Amino acid sequence: MLISIISDTHRDYDSINKVIDKISNCNCIIHLGDNLEDGLYIKERVKDKIFINVKGNCDYGKNIPSELFTDIGDKKFFITHGHNYGVKEDTLRLKYKAQELGADIALYGHTHIPSIEKIDGIWIINPGSASLPRISRKTIAFIEISDQSVNPYIFEL
Repeated sequence: MLISIISDTHRDYDSINKVIDKISNCNCIIHLGDNLEDGLYIKERVKDKIFINVKGNCDYGKNIPSELFTDIGDKKFFITHGHNYGVKEDTLRLKYKAQELGADIALYGHTHIPSIEKIDGIWIINPGSASLPRISRKTIAFIEISDQSVNPYIFEL
């Protein structure tokens, strides 16, 4: 299974269209918020894929959750934008929530900085920003899952 993780697209449709070109072979697409409309735009163009979307701190009024706990394949995912967990300071609260839920993988955005860590057996992954990077190039993340193996990586657009 190949999963793409996208965050903080902020209505930059040039970048979003580049993302769409890169994720066509994915089984599952996850948009971590900021902006929900961008996620819906992506969903319309990748209709045959599993699609998950959560709200970010810049998203208002839509009936979309701000976080989810779900199974994808045989892995348990905690999916959030991250702003409610203080991720700009550290990922400790996010990790605790993921542990509480029994998650294998915690996904977050908000910082616009890509990061992949494995802490206490939990993969904690931030894809960075597909449109407004803070310290690197525009990025998204991928996770390849096969058998019991999890292989996450950052992809520069």
